[in-house]
Amino acid sequence: MENVPSLRERNIALIGFMGVGKTTIGERLSKKLYRDFVDIDKVIEEKYGMEVSEIFRTKGEEEFRRIEREISIDYCKNKRLKILSLGGGAYTQDEIREACMEYCIVISLDLTWDSWKDRLSLIIDNRPVLHNKSMEEIEELFQKRQSTYNLNSFQVKTDSMNEEEVADEIVSLLKLGWEWYQPYIVD
Repeated sequence: MENVPSLRERNIALIGFMGVGKTTIGERLSKKLYRDFVDIDKVIEEKYGMEVSEIFRTKGEEEFRRIEREISIDYCKNKRLKILSLGGGAYTQDEIREACMEYCIVISLDLTWDSWKDRLSLIIDNRPVLHNKSMEEIEELFQKRQSTYNLNSFQVKTDSMNEEEVADEIVSLLKLGWEWYQPYIVD
């Protein structure tokens, strides 16, 4: 565990199924906590000069997952004081999950299937993992990933909150944690 940051220096990794609001919430948290926001998918798009859907189509999912793993782990281990938005499938990769747990504060944005389903028409075109899947297959993927997201993370139930309320809830959670785990200094 070399180079493990203090609790206050750790990146905040936002995880959750595609379309739950990681980017929107991450941008709001960035302003509230005065930290840089990093959308890992955007970093990958910049590296390749194309959108994620194009990377999936031309390079394949395996190559996308490889570079996602490389970039995510680098940010977890080597950067500090960032708000990270991980792609929906990133945390399902063991190496990424382990790096997040060791070097970051992991927050899962948790949305029920019924609430998420209402967003599907807004996001499906940009989500190659969902293309050519039935509603039953999408729900199965959703439920499978939910159980992984809930491993070693703080869950924030977002169904009844708007983006601002979710960001405020996370800030409150973080402040409580930071106060609770203050290093005790003895004179």
